[in-house]
Amino acid sequence: MRAVGDNGSVNAAQSRHVAREPLAVRIALPLGVLFTAMASLATLCGVIADSPVARVELPAPAAALAIPTVEVDARPAADPCADDAVRAALDTGDDAGVIAAFGGGAAFREAVANGNAPCVSLSDPNRSWVVINKQRPLEPASFAPASLAEIGLSATTRSNELRPEPKDALESMATEASRAGAGTIGINNGYRSFGLQESTYDGHVRDKGQSGADAVSARPGFSEHQSGLAFDLVACDPRCGTIEAFGATPQGRWVAENGWRHGFIVRYEPGRTGTTGYAPEPWHIRYIGPELAQAYHDGGFHTLEEFFGLPPAPDYSH
Repeated sequence: MRAVGDNGSVNAAQSRHVAREPLAVRIALPLGVLFTAMASLATLCGVIADSPVARVELPAPAAALAIPTVEVDARPAADPCADDAVRAALDTGDDAGVIAAFGGGAAFREAVANGNAPCVSLSDPNRSWVVINKQRPLEPASFAPASLAEIGLSATTRSNELRPEPKDALESMATEASRAGAGTIGINNGYRSFGLQESTYDGHVRDKGQSGADAVSARPGFSEHQSGLAFDLVACDPRCGTIEAFGATPQGRWVAENGWRHGFIVRYEPGRTGTTGYAPEPWHIRYIGPELAQAYHDGGFHTLEEFFGLPPAPDYSH
């Protein structure tokens, strides 16, 4: 029986005691729910376990494809420098014989450019394939060719000598140009010694400053003229003109188109200053021999640097 107060409400203390359920009841209810859930789960698992599982038939494996055997050629790359003919030609200073033993100009160039010709030095000034630029000085700086011969053409300076082989090739080229109706070719400068190159360069420095001189003239020890393989040409009809005028003359055009047949290249072509370091000089002709000149021409090359796979040489290191 509830106790009722003066205002008809149930006494709060008594209400709390009446509403509170025994502790055993409060514990038993959750446990019962838990046991019921566990029993249901066990029953369900039993049903699943008793149900038959359909077997899935896997397809039979396909026949393995036969992998063809690859034959690998384990033979090492041929070393042209081990060839007796190459070694003999190098020992006797026979540049044409060396190139022929390599298999010709194109094969020689490819071997050198790919680093497969350690016996060939592009720094040896005695060789027709030497490369001289602003990063590759002559070694030694005082180098002078073993022999020089006077060129049998009209000359505008006293520097009218070359090595015998390029000298003969130049005279032959001048004769052919004349027969072809291109006019008379003359020589301005051939071989220049270290001392003469020094005075030539110093004159350009006085006129143009050092940066201006470096664009048109080699420093002493860096000049192709000192190798005896390079020269500057002029057109003579009948009097000889200047080197600057040569490129626009019939002689200059003929040499640019046909010089390779005689072993020559135009060393400093237009648009190649970033590689050679020099302004265009259609009058500056370099001898590399007929085999290499043909490979140079046929391969569409425009500088010796790219021909032999060398880096550009736009300026000096110091």
